[in-house]
Amino acid sequence: MSIELTQLTSAFLLGLLGGAHCLGMCGGIMAAISLHLPEQKKLPVLLSYNTGRITSYTLAGMLVGSLGWSIQQLGPTANQGLRWIAGILLILMACYIANWWKALTWIEKAGQHLWRHIQPLTKPFLPASTVKQGFCLGILWGWLPCGLIYSALTWSAASGNTLNGGLLMLGFGLGTLPTVLATGFFADVLKQFIAHHLTRTIAAIIMIGFGLWTIPGPHQTLLMPSHESHAHHH
Repeated sequence: MSIELTQLTSAFLLGLLGGAHCLGMCGGIMAAISLHLPEQKKLPVLLSYNTGRITSYTLAGMLVGSLGWSIQQLGPTANQGLRWIAGILLILMACYIANWWKALTWIEKAGQHLWRHIQPLTKPFLPASTVKQGFCLGILWGWLPCGLIYSALTWSAASGNTLNGGLLMLGFGLGTLPTVLATGFFADVLKQFIAHHLTRTIAAIIMIGFGLWTIPGPHQTLLMPSHESHAHHH
Protein backbone atom coordinates (compact mmCIF):
# COMPACT_ATOMS: atom_id res chain seq x y z
CA MET A 1 0.00 0.00 0.00
CA SER A 2 1.77 3.15 -1.15
CA ILE A 3 1.35 6.33 0.81
CA GLU A 4 -0.84 8.89 -0.88
CA LEU A 5 0.08 12.42 -1.79
CA THR A 6 -2.89 13.69 0.24
CA GLN A 7 -1.41 12.18 3.40
CA LEU A 8 2.02 13.65 2.74
CA THR A 9 0.47 17.04 2.00
CA SER A 10 -1.59 16.77 5.17
CA ALA A 11 1.52 15.95 7.20
CA PHE A 12 3.31 18.94 5.65
CA LEU A 13 0.36 21.21 6.45
CA LEU A 14 0.20 19.86 9.97
CA GLY A 15 3.83 20.89 10.45
CA LEU A 16 3.27 24.24 8.78
CA LEU A 17 0.13 25.12 10.71
CA GLY A 18 1.39 23.69 13.94
CA GLY A 19 4.49 25.82 13.54
CA ALA A 20 2.84 28.33 15.81
CA HIS A 21 3.27 25.84 18.57
CA CYS A 22 6.89 25.07 17.66
CA LEU A 23 7.79 28.73 18.00
CA GLY A 24 7.40 28.51 21.75
CA MET A 25 9.84 25.64 22.02
CA CYS A 26 12.14 25.74 19.01
CA GLY A 27 11.83 29.49 18.52
CA GLY A 28 13.93 30.18 21.57
CA ILE A 29 16.70 27.86 20.53
CA MET A 30 16.68 29.07 16.93
CA ALA A 31 17.02 32.65 18.09
CA ALA A 32 19.78 31.57 20.49
CA ILE A 33 21.64 29.76 17.71
CA SER A 34 21.36 32.58 15.20
CA LEU A 35 22.01 35.55 17.47
CA HIS A 36 25.71 35.01 18.10
CA LEU A 37 26.52 33.72 14.61
CA PRO A 38 28.16 35.89 11.95
CA GLU A 39 25.78 36.55 9.03
CA GLN A 40 27.51 34.19 6.57
CA LYS A 41 27.32 31.26 9.01
CA LYS A 42 23.71 31.74 10.03
CA LEU A 43 22.03 29.84 7.21
CA PRO A 44 24.40 26.81 7.08
CA VAL A 45 24.19 26.27 10.86
CA LEU A 46 20.42 26.79 11.00
CA LEU A 47 19.95 24.42 8.07
CA SER A 48 22.17 21.77 9.63
CA TYR A 49 20.25 22.08 12.91
CA ASN A 50 16.95 21.62 11.11
CA THR A 51 18.30 18.74 9.05
CA GLY A 52 19.23 17.03 12.30
CA ARG A 53 15.84 17.76 13.83
CA ILE A 54 13.93 16.42 10.80
CA THR A 55 16.21 13.36 10.68
CA SER A 56 15.14 12.56 14.25
CA TYR A 57 11.46 13.01 13.34
CA THR A 58 11.85 10.69 10.34
CA LEU A 59 13.58 8.01 12.43
CA ALA A 60 10.90 8.30 15.10
CA GLY A 61 8.26 8.03 12.36
CA MET A 62 9.83 4.83 11.02
CA LEU A 63 9.98 3.46 14.55
CA VAL A 64 6.32 4.12 15.32
CA GLY A 65 5.35 3.01 11.80
CA SER A 66 6.85 -0.40 12.56
CA LEU A 67 5.12 -0.40 15.93
CA GLY A 68 1.84 0.47 14.21
CA TRP A 69 2.41 -2.40 11.80
CA SER A 70 2.82 -4.82 14.75
CA ILE A 71 -0.37 -3.48 16.35
CA GLN A 72 -2.26 -3.91 13.09
CA GLN A 73 -1.29 -7.58 12.98
CA LEU A 74 -3.50 -8.00 16.05
CA GLY A 75 -6.49 -7.45 13.80
CA PRO A 76 -8.83 -4.81 12.39
CA THR A 77 -10.00 -3.69 15.84
CA ALA A 78 -6.46 -2.79 16.89
CA ASN A 79 -5.94 -0.94 13.62
CA GLN A 80 -9.14 1.06 14.11
CA GLY A 81 -8.20 1.81 17.70
CA LEU A 82 -4.92 3.25 16.50
CA ARG A 83 -6.67 5.47 13.99
CA TRP A 84 -9.13 6.66 16.63
CA ILE A 85 -6.27 7.68 18.89
CA ALA A 86 -4.52 9.44 16.01
CA GLY A 87 -7.68 11.29 14.98
CA ILE A 88 -8.52 12.37 18.52
CA LEU A 89 -4.96 13.58 19.11
CA LEU A 90 -5.10 15.69 15.96
CA ILE A 91 -8.37 17.25 17.08
CA LEU A 92 -6.91 17.97 20.54
CA MET A 93 -3.86 19.47 18.87
CA ALA A 94 -6.15 21.75 16.86
CA CYS A 95 -7.82 22.94 20.07
CA TYR A 96 -4.39 23.54 21.54
CA ILE A 97 -3.17 25.63 18.61
CA ALA A 98 -6.33 27.73 18.60
CA ASN A 99 -6.10 28.21 22.38
CA TRP A 100 -9.55 26.66 22.86
CA TRP A 101 -8.42 23.88 25.15
CA LYS A 102 -4.95 23.03 26.42
CA ALA A 103 -5.55 19.31 26.90
CA LEU A 104 -2.31 18.33 25.23
CA THR A 105 -0.03 19.80 27.87
CA TRP A 106 -0.24 16.58 29.87
CA ILE A 107 1.30 14.65 26.97
CA GLU A 108 4.18 17.08 26.95
CA LYS A 109 4.59 16.67 30.70
CA ALA A 110 4.83 12.91 30.18
CA GLY A 111 7.49 13.45 27.53
CA GLN A 112 9.59 15.57 29.84
CA HIS A 113 10.87 12.45 31.62
CA LEU A 114 12.56 11.40 28.38
CA TRP A 115 13.84 14.92 27.78
CA ARG A 116 15.51 14.98 31.20
CA HIS A 117 17.87 12.28 29.99
CA ILE A 118 18.49 13.85 26.59
CA GLN A 119 18.95 17.50 27.57
CA PRO A 120 22.37 17.06 29.26
CA LEU A 121 23.65 15.60 25.97
CA THR A 122 23.00 18.92 24.19
CA LYS A 123 25.52 20.83 26.36
CA PRO A 124 28.68 20.10 24.28
CA PHE A 125 26.97 21.40 21.11
CA LEU A 126 25.91 24.73 22.57
CA PRO A 127 26.44 27.36 21.38
CA ALA A 128 26.34 25.76 17.94
CA SER A 129 28.87 27.58 15.80
CA THR A 130 29.62 24.88 13.21
CA VAL A 131 27.47 22.87 10.82
CA LYS A 132 28.41 19.67 12.66
CA GLN A 133 27.40 21.08 16.06
CA GLY A 134 24.15 22.34 14.55
CA PHE A 135 23.34 18.92 13.14
CA CYS A 136 24.09 17.06 16.39
CA LEU A 137 22.05 19.57 18.35
CA GLY A 138 19.15 19.12 15.91
CA ILE A 139 19.27 15.33 16.21
CA LEU A 140 18.93 15.63 20.00
CA TRP A 141 16.45 18.49 19.92
CA GLY A 142 14.15 16.44 17.70
CA TRP A 143 13.22 14.42 20.81
CA LEU A 144 11.95 17.45 22.71
CA PRO A 145 8.54 16.71 24.27
CA CYS A 146 5.98 18.37 22.04
CA GLY A 147 2.29 17.57 21.70
CA LEU A 148 2.37 18.46 18.02
CA ILE A 149 5.13 15.94 17.30
CA TYR A 150 3.37 13.29 19.38
CA SER A 151 0.16 13.84 17.42
CA ALA A 152 2.04 13.51 14.15
CA LEU A 153 3.78 10.37 15.45
CA THR A 154 0.49 8.73 16.38
CA TRP A 155 -0.65 9.49 12.86
CA SER A 156 2.51 7.85 11.53
CA ALA A 157 1.85 4.82 13.71
CA ALA A 158 -1.64 4.58 12.24
CA SER A 159 -0.04 4.31 8.78
CA GLY A 160 1.11 0.87 9.94
CA ASN A 161 4.20 0.85 7.78
CA THR A 162 7.85 1.70 8.52
CA LEU A 163 8.47 3.63 5.32
CA ASN A 164 5.13 5.47 5.37
CA GLY A 165 5.65 6.38 9.01
CA GLY A 166 9.04 7.84 8.16
CA LEU A 167 7.71 9.69 5.11
CA LEU A 168 4.83 11.21 7.07
CA MET A 169 7.23 12.52 9.70
CA LEU A 170 9.58 13.78 6.98
CA GLY A 171 6.65 15.69 5.45
CA PHE A 172 5.69 17.00 8.87
CA GLY A 173 9.27 18.06 9.61
CA LEU A 174 9.55 19.90 6.29
CA GLY A 175 6.31 21.67 7.13
CA THR A 176 7.82 23.03 10.35
CA LEU A 177 10.82 24.39 8.43
CA PRO A 178 9.45 27.72 7.19
CA THR A 179 8.38 28.80 10.67
CA VAL A 180 11.44 27.58 12.48
CA LEU A 181 13.92 28.89 9.92
CA ALA A 182 12.21 32.24 9.70
CA THR A 183 12.43 32.53 13.48
CA GLY A 184 16.18 32.61 13.06
CA PHE A 185 15.89 35.56 10.70
CA PHE A 186 12.79 37.73 11.00
CA ALA A 187 11.17 36.35 14.10
CA ASP A 188 8.94 39.27 15.04
CA VAL A 189 6.91 39.71 11.85
CA LEU A 190 6.30 35.99 11.65
CA LYS A 191 5.43 35.63 15.32
CA GLN A 192 2.74 38.29 14.98
CA PHE A 193 1.22 36.58 11.97
CA ILE A 194 1.25 33.12 13.55
CA ALA A 195 0.11 34.31 16.95
CA HIS A 196 -2.82 36.07 15.28
CA HIS A 197 -5.91 34.29 16.42
CA LEU A 198 -7.43 34.15 12.93
CA THR A 199 -4.36 32.30 11.62
CA ARG A 200 -4.57 29.91 14.55
CA THR A 201 -8.31 29.36 14.14
CA ILE A 202 -8.05 28.56 10.42
CA ALA A 203 -5.15 26.19 11.17
CA ALA A 204 -7.20 24.51 13.90
CA ILE A 205 -10.24 24.01 11.64
CA ILE A 206 -8.08 22.39 8.93
CA MET A 207 -6.48 20.15 11.55
CA ILE A 208 -9.85 19.08 12.92
CA GLY A 209 -10.63 18.07 9.34
CA PHE A 210 -7.50 15.88 9.33
CA GLY A 211 -8.53 14.37 12.63
CA LEU A 212 -12.02 13.49 11.43
CA TRP A 213 -10.55 12.12 8.22
CA THR A 214 -8.27 9.80 10.23
CA ILE A 215 -10.98 8.41 12.52
CA PRO A 216 -12.49 5.25 10.99
CA GLY A 217 -16.19 5.25 10.19
CA PRO A 218 -18.73 5.32 7.34
CA HIS A 219 -17.48 8.75 6.29
CA GLN A 220 -14.18 7.10 5.30
CA THR A 221 -15.67 5.50 2.18
CA LEU A 222 -17.05 8.86 1.07
CA LEU A 223 -13.68 10.53 1.54
CA MET A 224 -11.44 7.77 0.28
CA PRO A 225 -13.14 5.66 -2.40
CA SER A 226 -9.70 5.07 -3.95
CA HIS A 227 -8.69 2.91 -0.98
CA GLU A 228 -11.46 0.48 -1.70
CA SER A 229 -10.40 0.06 -5.30
CA HIS A 230 -6.76 -0.37 -4.20
CA ALA A 231 -7.80 -3.18 -1.92
CA HIS A 232 -9.37 -5.10 -4.78
CA HIS A 233 -6.29 -4.84 -6.94
CA HIS A 234 -3.93 -6.35 -4.38
